[in-house]
Amino acid sequence: MIEISHLTKKFDQFTAVDDLSFNVAEGEVLGFLGPNGAGKSTTMKVITGFLSPSAGSVTVDGFDITQNSIEAKALIGYLPEGAPSYGDMTTLEFLNFIAEIRGYRGEEIVARVQHVIKEVELESVEQQTIETLSKGFKRRVGLAQAIMHDPKVLILDEPTDGLDPNQKHHVRELIKNLAKDKIVVISTHILEEVTAVCTRAIIIDEGIIVADGTPAELEEKSMYHHAISVRLTQDYDLASDLQGVSGIGGVVKENEENSFTILASNNDSIFSKVSEIAQKKQWPVTEFHVNRGQLEDVFRSVTSQSQGGE
Repeated sequence: MIEISHLTKKFDQFTAVDDLSFNVAEGEVLGFLGPNGAGKSTTMKVITGFLSPSAGSVTVDGFDITQNSIEAKALIGYLPEGAPSYGDMTTLEFLNFIAEIRGYRGEEIVARVQHVIKEVELESVEQQTIETLSKGFKRRVGLAQAIMHDPKVLILDEPTDGLDPNQKHHVRELIKNLAKDKIVVISTHILEEVTAVCTRAIIIDEGIIVADGTPAELEEKSMYHHAISVRLTQDYDLASDLQGVSGIGGVVKENEENSFTILASNNDSIFSKVSEIAQKKQWPVTEFHVNRGQLEDVFRSVTSQSQGGE
């Protein structure tokens, strides 16, 4: 388990992380979200021991990252933003080097390196120098070094940055498989990644937690939760039919012609009620479906204060 208690990190007069407390249990894939400058990367650097906290504590499987740094870091695999590596080494040379500094010797090095190359699909570039690789392959080399020692904890900063859709899918499946017996913390700005991979999401803003829950729980806080999307074959005044109906929070006309979103109030289902009215009034419907909440909407609402109310 990762236990973060009253974590604060200051740079001179600027507070990047402000009294942050949360735990992450084995088997969880935590999506760590926030706008630029919210403190995501700083928090991850403190968890991994790259930065020391100004106050508070971080323990990994019972080891304090400050007081027992060697023991704690041995349990962590870290993919930092930018995935720094030695550009003049080939992929194979770099991963052999990582295996050696992780304590492997002889045949163990060969076995571990071949295992991670296969896991992250690097066979086609293992003899290429890293400086000649595409951004996507560099990310995969970074992920390979992070899982080299089969760590208990994986800290991944933007793990699919620069990958094409097929590569993203593969890495996400890999992360889900790895998470069965590990703790995985992912910092990302790609909200679809949270719903695709994560079992829990924390949104931070200006160094504090503003939302914490499963992706489904967060989506329920969206104004679009239980909303109904309607597309018509011709112009029709839905709003007048729904005026004064309990449970209806409003009707939004979308950019697409004759398309509307009917919002629910009080987070209650309105499907049956709207469906009954649509049949009774004979709406010229070509499309009619219930939306689940939008994580982007929740993200914007809980971080809007620091973003100028956007």
